[in-house]
Amino acid sequence: MTTLICGSLAFDNIMVFPDRFKNHILPEQIHILNVAFLVPEMRREFGGCAGNIAYNLMLLGGEPLIMATVGDDAPAYLERLDRLGLPRTHVRQVPGSFTAQAFITTDLDDNQITAFHPGAMSFSHLNKVEHAQPKLGIVAPDGREGMMQHARDFAAAGVPFVFDPGQGLPMFSGDDLLEFMRQAEYACFNDYEAKLLCERTGRSLEQLATEVQALIVTRGGEGSEIYAAGQRYDIPCVEADAVVDPTGCGDAYRAGLLYGIANGFDWLTTGRLASVMGAIKIAHRGGQNHQPSREEIAARYQRAFGALPW
Repeated sequence: MTTLICGSLAFDNIMVFPDRFKNHILPEQIHILNVAFLVPEMRREFGGCAGNIAYNLMLLGGEPLIMATVGDDAPAYLERLDRLGLPRTHVRQVPGSFTAQAFITTDLDDNQITAFHPGAMSFSHLNKVEHAQPKLGIVAPDGREGMMQHARDFAAAGVPFVFDPGQGLPMFSGDDLLEFMRQAEYACFNDYEAKLLCERTGRSLEQLATEVQALIVTRGGEGSEIYAAGQRYDIPCVEADAVVDPTGCGDAYRAGLLYGIANGFDWLTTGRLASVMGAIKIAHRGGQNHQPSREEIAARYQRAFGALPW
């Protein structure tokens, strides 16, 4: 089943400050903050929610199709998609713009200072879902207008999709969020986003779950919850071989969800597969550097849950 992944392609520029921010920021001078941090360690990763989700869905044997916008600096990413065999039929290059980029500086206490430039993401509404003719979709973090347009497109075409606003959730009002929930068949949030969703809509998770076939809430090391058909399924966190980098773990989890939905798995199996994908990813740096085979993913699932997923 072709799954259309609407979201961002981005470069993640990750820097490490070998000290603690608190040693260089004077609380009483915060109103005139002017600091510089020497970051001798830096790496650049291929990222963005659409790229990360598609990569993980490919590992599972799914059929991901990316819908995104990139800038003049995108050739390296486009060449990577070609090498991976990920179609870029619906990846639009916007002249005169940069590809979305995150600049992340982490200190020794794992505190982070992040600057994000949306760049070509701001033109995501130029892409139309109807041109892709998918069977399943996801609206992941992207330009605000694009997220709203793609949700309307999916609904108008009768294509089931996952609403996954991620870090883009603060861009929307309570009414906007309720409209997304009414259009979508599925919705996924982390625990912070779920609290913000409830606050902005004035509704509880149980009430919001009635708007969709399934509402999923991830809670990091505490696992996740799936609300579906009046029931709550508690999905345990799968122990990772190592905790190296959480970047992209949520995207790996969502690829597991999409694969389970596309293949008609029950919610326990779907949630457990998503948890396995997150555990595999967290043991590697960056969002797209883990390379398990489909057989290795199945074996990892079996070790965690005592049965094969397929």
